[in-house]
Amino acid sequence: EPDVTIVSGLKDMVVSEGDDVTFRCRVSHENARDVEWKLQDVALQNNEMNEISVEKGKIHTLTLRKVTEQDIGTVTFRVGPHTSTA
Repeated sequence: EPDVTIVSGLKDMVVSEGDDVTFRCRVSHENARDVEWKLQDVALQNNEMNEISVEKGKIHTLTLRKVTEQDIGTVTFRVGPHTSTA
């Protein structure tokens, strides 16, 4: 299995309270496994507040819905040993 690397990392975002924000990270290979999103070191699951998806096989996205002040912090995307933060 090829080593999946991060081709294009996360970008810092500034949003208003109540808005949605989407983070994107492009990886080198499709169907990457061992992928994890975190907010403030807490692993995120796909649910009504966090939408986690993959576009075109290589672009991993995280959408935080209706953000609040409590959502301020570092977002981390990890694939295998590689990480990107914003």
